[in-house]
Amino acid sequence: MRAFFFSILGYFLSPLGLVLMAVLDASMVFFLPLGIDFVVILMAARKPELFWLYTLLATAGSVAGAAGTFWVGKTAGERGLSRFVSGRRLRWVKARVDRGAVVVAGLAAIPPPFPFTPFVLASGALGMNPWTFFSALAGVRVLRFGIEAALAAHYGRRLIVRWMGTPTFEAVVSAFIALAIIGTIVSAIVLVRGSKKRPATGC
Repeated sequence: MRAFFFSILGYFLSPLGLVLMAVLDASMVFFLPLGIDFVVILMAARKPELFWLYTLLATAGSVAGAAGTFWVGKTAGERGLSRFVSGRRLRWVKARVDRGAVVVAGLAAIPPPFPFTPFVLASGALGMNPWTFFSALAGVRVLRFGIEAALAAHYGRRLIVRWMGTPTFEAVVSAFIALAIIGTIVSAIVLVRGSKKRPATGC
């Protein structure tokens, strides 16, 4: 079992795996709070001299994943938003999207469990300028991942790398993988059910 968990972790602790984790993290289905941050920190701690590269790769993957969510929102349109975001949360999301792309993208600096995906969906559905939105989002992601990677590179060589060899780390990785599997299944079910709903028609 230990070998299985660490084979999965080992894949994501690579440049390609980092990009994939970032894409999944910004998608509508995959669920793993702080997953991308966890991977960025571990990789920067292992190879401090490449912290800047991990920052850029995580940002590129995150923006690519958000672009898919933005496109889904643009395809669904404003009336179709109710299939994915409902009730009081939808009104709350719309109110903030109306403040502009920079304000919405700035919310990406807030770590999970803050629900950022509904804002990306609404930005696409409400016709926000994609160039402005994704430029601002990229800037915020570079700042967030850059700070994490720089701190891990500076302080993590002795602390984090040593911790990676302990049973506690194995337990944390196991919990993360279990959470990702369960959360992703639940998110997929909710998304499928929501996609089958017909948006309410107005008079």
